[in-house]
Amino acid sequence: MQTAPLPAGMELLSFATYPYKESYETSAVSTQGFLPHIWTVLTVLTVVSTVSGSNICTSRGVGTCKECLTIHPSCAWCSQKDMGDGGSTASRCNLKSILLQSGCKAEFIEFPVSSKVVEEDRPLSVQGSTGDITQIQPQRIRLTLRPDDSKFFTVTVRQVADYPVDLYYLMDLSYSMKDDLNSLRSLGSDLAKAMGSMTSNLRMGFGAFVDKTLAPYMYMFPDEAIRNPCLGISTTCSPQFGYKNVLSLTDQVNRFTEEVIKQQVSRNRDSPEGGFDAILQAVVCKDKIGWRPGASHLLVFTTDATSHIALDGKFAGLVHPNDGNCYINNNIYDKTSILDYPSIGMLTDKLSENNINLIFAVTENVIPLYLNYSKLIPGTTVGKLSYDSKNVIQLILDAYANIRSKAELEVLGVPNELSLSFNATCLNGELVPGVRSCSGLKIGDTVSFSVEAKLHSCPNVKSQTFIIKPLGFKDSLQVTVDFACNCSCQDTSQPASPACHNGNGTLECGVCLCDPGRLGPQCECTEADYKPTDTDSCKPAPGAPICNGRGDCLCSQCSCHSRDFGKVWGKYCECDDFSCIRSNGQLCSGHGDCVCGFCQCNLGWTGESCNCSSRIDNCMAGIGLLCSGRGECLCGTCACTVPGAYGSTCEKCPTCPDSCTLKKDCVECKHYKRGPLFEKKTCNTAMCREEIQLVDELAFHEKSSVNCSYKDEDDCIHHFQYYEDINGKSILYLVKEPECPKGPDILVVVASVVGSIFLLGLAALLVWKLLITVHDRREFAKFEEERAKAKWEAANNPLYKGATTTFTNVTYQGN
Repeated sequence: MQTAPLPAGMELLSFATYPYKESYETSAVSTQGFLPHIWTVLTVLTVVSTVSGSNICTSRGVGTCKECLTIHPSCAWCSQKDMGDGGSTASRCNLKSILLQSGCKAEFIEFPVSSKVVEEDRPLSVQGSTGDITQIQPQRIRLTLRPDDSKFFTVTVRQVADYPVDLYYLMDLSYSMKDDLNSLRSLGSDLAKAMGSMTSNLRMGFGAFVDKTLAPYMYMFPDEAIRNPCLGISTTCSPQFGYKNVLSLTDQVNRFTEEVIKQQVSRNRDSPEGGFDAILQAVVCKDKIGWRPGASHLLVFTTDATSHIALDGKFAGLVHPNDGNCYINNNIYDKTSILDYPSIGMLTDKLSENNINLIFAVTENVIPLYLNYSKLIPGTTVGKLSYDSKNVIQLILDAYANIRSKAELEVLGVPNELSLSFNATCLNGELVPGVRSCSGLKIGDTVSFSVEAKLHSCPNVKSQTFIIKPLGFKDSLQVTVDFACNCSCQDTSQPASPACHNGNGTLECGVCLCDPGRLGPQCECTEADYKPTDTDSCKPAPGAPICNGRGDCLCSQCSCHSRDFGKVWGKYCECDDFSCIRSNGQLCSGHGDCVCGFCQCNLGWTGESCNCSSRIDNCMAGIGLLCSGRGECLCGTCACTVPGAYGSTCEKCPTCPDSCTLKKDCVECKHYKRGPLFEKKTCNTAMCREEIQLVDELAFHEKSSVNCSYKDEDDCIHHFQYYEDINGKSILYLVKEPECPKGPDILVVVASVVGSIFLLGLAALLVWKLLITVHDRREFAKFEEERAKAKWEAANNPLYKGATTTFTNVTYQGN
């Protein structure tokens, strides 16, 4: 069979499973980042090629065509009457190629082949507001499986945009919720507006509950207390009730506020409430609540107390278990005083059956309890309700976003003889082995799941159907499995056939199935025909013991002895099912079958004695990586390879990079589109599955949060917070604006330079002036000192004469 070439990063997984097939159907699975584990898978799937010198099809003593088909998917049966070697059962069960070489015609070979046919394959929808919405592809598949054989198929899931939403608000109206009711009266319109931003097709409804109207749950004395349970506390309450549907789902969302305003709280005696009664009725009464088949169903359950569960009703004498049916008449649950509370298992089944996502909006004092409930009820989320329910809108929005950000498959009605294994291909085509869910999705994202269906044994029916569906979706994949366990030649069997020595047996698929007490290929012998001397044909070699000492030679063939330990078979009684290696006191560790001295391990086990588990789910850490990326999964447990790592999944490592260091690369890759992960195009690995939310500043969380900072290549400091909420959903809060060093101001720099030059020049002038002044003062002082030292007298000079002689002009008259 020719197959198309596989793209890069794809490997063949099925060739090692059946080493005797003449043709193989390959299944390609993305192996990026997972190559080490593929070799583990190949090791697990490899079968023993030879047993006691023969192939696997001849290693067991089989007498019928049906038994032959159960040995291995590579075995075939020849129903031709006149085979060259007499048509013994040992020669009829063999590889198909060997049967053809032995002279068996092709039309007489029984060799059913596993196959897959896609019967319905509508494309996925893009928008949820128009037409018939399809969120899973394909819709119907038919598989044909042989025992111990498997087939792969792919399931694709998409969360379409603008999907219709039905929101039913189920509220505890016991007296302690009085403040919460007052808040809801004012928040009704805001809730409708907020949900309207998520979808253009919204319906809202409202229901209320208290508890069963029986003692010791309610006040039953005096009679007036039944009509007003708040008797004696100076207020008026609503009469006692178990559960009532106040408002069925409607697109007139203003009616939600109108009906809430009309409500009054009631009162009961004990602390637990009858919330589970209300949840069950709101789920199963689809027509009366108004759930639409083609919408996302949200059931918001608000309370500040615990809830009664199954068998609590015995305190009131209720002996009838809850049957899971609808009992709403005139919008009131009328079996509240007759049926017991439902169990967790019943709620899980009904929620899944009706595709309803349950949101527990509860106060802090009961959060641990409802978190445990959510682990038992798939598709359930838990939110912390403030003391007056004012945060309920944001709580519902967060819960809905959490539901829409995850695609998780559930399986309904799978037969016990069939096993399913899943590999998820989440964002950016990255393979997450061993899981059936993807998180961190956005509206419009498409993810796929590779599913392997393997048949281990044959059931009593010819075919069976099971369902694969995403949690909370109405869409589903219907898988019908036809069990190829019988041979077509069985339908033409001939009882008391003349070919079986005068009718001493039934001719079926070319061989005689002898009547009791008859032996031989044609039932020609009886036990009385035993001849001790005719034993050569019963010896594997000349001189060897007859039938290896474990049987008698009857009618020239070995009749193997029975053993208390198990079965002995083979042409010469050479095989048994009890001589294999034991481990932990059990044959093949209790995880496989002993076939002719070799252990054939069950699915999920490997090793010489089947004592090594090949499952990897126990090695999967909470961050979605095998052994936290610090070790190898060997025999179902983690062997840590990174120095300093320890723990069941190598999750503890004091010397390893902390969460801040790990998440820093995620922030760089997913938000800034840079860094080593971005270069490798692995931004959406399991390590970085968190969504990033931009904030102005980091909020304070009491626990489950780590504040981190780092400096990038531009010396900018980025602040982010790694936070994990009570549902286990992790988020990275990143401060929008990093702290970056400011660049230089050109004018300031120029002014600084000019000012510096001016000041330096002025300083130089001042220094020069100071030096000159000092020098002049020193010279003047020196001059004064020299003058002071002069010793001559100051007198008239006798030689001195005036420069001129003055005469009077007698003729001058002043004109």
